[in-house]
Amino acid sequence: MAKNLQELLDERGDTVGMLRDSRVGTYIYPVVPSEFTNWRREQKAWRETAVLYDQTHHMVNFFLSGPDALKLLRDTGINSFENFPVDTAKQFVPVASNGGVIGDGILFHLADLEYVYVGRAPVANWLRFHAETGGYDVEFRYDDRSPSRPYGQAVHRECWRFQIQGPRAWDIIEKLHGGPLEKVRFFHMGHLEIAGRRVRTLRHGMAGAPGLELWGPYEDHGAIRDAILEAGAEFGIEPCGSRAYSSNTLESGWIPSPLPAIYSSEAERAYREWLPATSYEATGAVAGSFVSSDIEDYYLNPWELGYGSFVKFDHDFIGRDALEKVDPATQRRKVTLAWNDEDLAKILTSVIDREGPGYQFFDLPNANYGSSNFDAIIDADGNDVGLSLFTGVTANEKRGLSLATVDADVPEGAEVRVIWGEPDGGSGKTTVEPHEQIAVRAIVSPAPYATVARETYHQGWRTTAAR
Repeated sequence: MAKNLQELLDERGDTVGMLRDSRVGTYIYPVVPSEFTNWRREQKAWRETAVLYDQTHHMVNFFLSGPDALKLLRDTGINSFENFPVDTAKQFVPVASNGGVIGDGILFHLADLEYVYVGRAPVANWLRFHAETGGYDVEFRYDDRSPSRPYGQAVHRECWRFQIQGPRAWDIIEKLHGGPLEKVRFFHMGHLEIAGRRVRTLRHGMAGAPGLELWGPYEDHGAIRDAILEAGAEFGIEPCGSRAYSSNTLESGWIPSPLPAIYSSEAERAYREWLPATSYEATGAVAGSFVSSDIEDYYLNPWELGYGSFVKFDHDFIGRDALEKVDPATQRRKVTLAWNDEDLAKILTSVIDREGPGYQFFDLPNANYGSSNFDAIIDADGNDVGLSLFTGVTANEKRGLSLATVDADVPEGAEVRVIWGEPDGGSGKTTVEPHEQIAVRAIVSPAPYATVARETYHQGWRTTAAR
């Protein structure tokens, strides 16, 4: 039996087939209830009043410290670290030797020589591997995300993590503070006292208005949550369930789950031999209508995901040589696709079509059915012009949207078609039943799609501007 990812790949002999037929199911946001009221109301709250996001359970906390901590981050990140003082944070993006993105998340500079990465497993695993094998003088702790299915077992994390977001967020924050509170600069950190406890804060935005991320010891989770909801009641705050939470990126423009570009290059062989056969990278499910026999066709570079402005050649890092060969002007770019209402309605009603196999089920509000999703985009002539990567519905815009990357010469406003559903009746994933494919008309639109997000987000966070 395979013990690591490399052995598993050797055993299976078909990387794409292994991932397309993974039985792991869709990505789960654990522990937090699916809905507190309903997903439509919770979506509308981040646009109209305020929401409380509970981010305690679905992300890894990778704590890193020591004399070589910054060197490790420099060696693995495309970002510049020339101006990264204590009490600031940044969106951290590493790539593999081939220039393909591993993933991304938020990197906090907590204290001198002390950092924490918060995000999905691929980046945390990449950092841990290099911390263990790269000869760095560092210490680390890997606080794993909560189990996808706890089955009644007690769950414990090192930290609770909340965000207060929406147009009334700052009113709530000031009420908790007991008076006016200066808005610190975006991605800068501070402190706040809530329910008699001192908590750390990060000025952040996920709903297009000033908001705050807060965290502290896990044992204070309930007391802090209750205090925030009590203070926010008069301002219309809504606790946000995992069902709505997973869809907020449709409006804000962040593509959460690129496939880690680690399955093929010889330079990553040692990493694949280090990764367990039960790891995210070994069990993740690839979904969608785009199918290639070459796993490298699923890799995405920073420009394709809107991170081109993060690439700074002021330091050496893994993947630098590959990225230096890229011409940014010719790369695909991140966009939003606004789906045609009639075509989407056909998909949504096919579940009660008793005559045929129907279409791949479109769940609401998050329609993704794999860990990483790749739907083919074609133009009027049937040419492949991009990939649709994250799909769902937003009650604020009252339409279906998907986040995508399209060829450089595809203009905003163009009509394209997204192929929804997998070929040959579907793969072996647990989220797939026999179905037909359908070409969905869609209009190429800005990312972020929401005007409020597009006009108010800090440069570089969920936009394509430099930072």
